[in-house]
Amino acid sequence: MTASLTRIAVGAREYSLEYEWISHERSAIAPEGTASPLPPLLVFLHEGLGSVAMWRDWPRQLCEASGFRGLIYSRPGYGRSTPRPHAEKWPVDFMHTQARDVLPALLQALGVDTAGDPPWLVGHSDGASIALIHAAAFPSHVAGVIALAPHVFVEDLSIESIERTRETYLATTDTQQAPLRVKLARYHDEPDSAFWGWNDIWLDPAFRSWNIEAMLPAITKPVLVVQGEDDEYGTMAQVDSIAKRVPQAEVLKLPACGHSPQRDQAQQVIKAIVEFIARHSQQRTYE
Repeated sequence: MTASLTRIAVGAREYSLEYEWISHERSAIAPEGTASPLPPLLVFLHEGLGSVAMWRDWPRQLCEASGFRGLIYSRPGYGRSTPRPHAEKWPVDFMHTQARDVLPALLQALGVDTAGDPPWLVGHSDGASIALIHAAAFPSHVAGVIALAPHVFVEDLSIESIERTRETYLATTDTQQAPLRVKLARYHDEPDSAFWGWNDIWLDPAFRSWNIEAMLPAITKPVLVVQGEDDEYGTMAQVDSIAKRVPQAEVLKLPACGHSPQRDQAQQVIKAIVEFIARHSQQRTYE
């Protein structure tokens, strides 16, 4: 299925959000008049430079591995969603806004019954942080969280890597655009909207105080945290912090894996997620 657009309102702002369903037909799998439960719904939350398209085929591979339903979307400023206005600077709590306001509005607009059919949130990097904030704010409206390379506080390593990414994005010559900008232009209608929204706030000195550790104990549902040992944007201190504050969290540490476990160790991560959801779900899996 190709991506579509839907409109949402957050306060006085309206946004057009890009989204794509995976195996949405499974929502009607139970015969009429029966009480057969639906397969789990997985909602995918992308990284700081991600979008619907930048997930590539991995969400579909995961959903097909155990008959899940899936929903992928691009946050405001990314992909085909409403771009960030040129002069707009994201605030330090931008991920809180995405978790508490934008995601609930999107799920409501698409008819997702988070009370009766709570989704599993599968987030990567900034998307994983947003998933954790959402699960802490609405603990009864999620089935669980899969957090791939999450951030719960700001590390020097993260800032140093983001500074290098900025230099790469600006690496334009007289005859050639910066390769990173060219790449992002394939996935975002306005690559500068995506890049500078993310890069400017992470490199803002005020963002060094960003920290969601105090929220984590409010998460009551299962959490699987996946972290690569060679992650260039975060250390094991991130997942260790989550494990300390969320007693039910399970941690998977992967060797020979960088910041994107879903790409570096795709099949191992899929296997781990399928098994994790199976252990914590009362719903029947549909093949």
